[in-house]
Amino acid sequence: MLHENIDAQTAKGIKELRNRIKVPSSVVDEKINIATWNIRAFGKKKRDKASIHYIAEVLSNFDLIAITELAENLNDLKRVIDVLGPYWKVVFSDIAMDRGGNSERIGYLYDKRVVTFTGLAAEADPFRKKNKKTGEYEPEITWWRSPYLASFRAGRFDFVLLTAHIRWGKGAIDRYDPLLQLAEWVEKRRKSKHVVDKDIIVMGDFNIPNEKSPLYDAITTYNLQMPKSLLGKHGTNLAKKKRYDQILYYKRHTKNINDEGGVVDFYKKDFRKLYPKKKFPDMDKESFTYEMSDHLPLWIQLDIWTDDEELDQLIRKKS
Repeated sequence: MLHENIDAQTAKGIKELRNRIKVPSSVVDEKINIATWNIRAFGKKKRDKASIHYIAEVLSNFDLIAITELAENLNDLKRVIDVLGPYWKVVFSDIAMDRGGNSERIGYLYDKRVVTFTGLAAEADPFRKKNKKTGEYEPEITWWRSPYLASFRAGRFDFVLLTAHIRWGKGAIDRYDPLLQLAEWVEKRRKSKHVVDKDIIVMGDFNIPNEKSPLYDAITTYNLQMPKSLLGKHGTNLAKKKRYDQILYYKRHTKNINDEGGVVDFYKKDFRKLYPKKKFPDMDKESFTYEMSDHLPLWIQLDIWTDDEELDQLIRKKS
């Protein structure tokens, strides 16, 4: 971390953040921490220098982070990476060239000392049907913002992340079909003969209020499920009451998710210890969300030492 040329108050804020954040350390070649974080309008308006250092401090607790609401302007992302240090790299999608996607990207930020990008990076396209009149293949729905997938390796574990930011719409009914089709898309990709890897972890901001919602039923239609460490306890809005953000996986394929995981509460119902009134007299909770975010990061830990699993697979094949 390169927390250089900061004032005393920002240094105090960083120490306050470290007191608030409780994430176990990753272990090289054994365990990594991955997260999804909707960083509100990240890049649309230049953030204060203190905010750049605070965001970098939060991100530094993870080895790989999916970022949603990443704007077309990447300058603030570059500022954050400069604080994180030269080992941090990013893979990101492009924006939709219309107003429907809110000019947002999805990005994967990772520490190359721990995680390697292995080549696959692509947007998911919605299913299309042939129009009998025109002969053209046309999408049944639109996701507005295309889900983005990328392949990575940590230790000897290869996996694919797919991240989405489902539009809010006019209500839950507008989210149901996009979520259901995303679940179907992931399932078909998993079953594809030449799929890169069946260890697919689905994450992002799905705007799902809770696990009892029909929206949660939609995204889990084809047996995607939540890691045990997140069940029943992960509110990712600042009040920690709504489970908008999710991490889901296929239990039958991915055995590497352990019992560590949760939400990073950098807010703690108090932003003034990070942004004191003397220095930020006009800040209120709403403006705070445009400096940090209105979402909290959601994270899990992966075991990446796979030798025993590989031996077990060999025993089963040879028995």
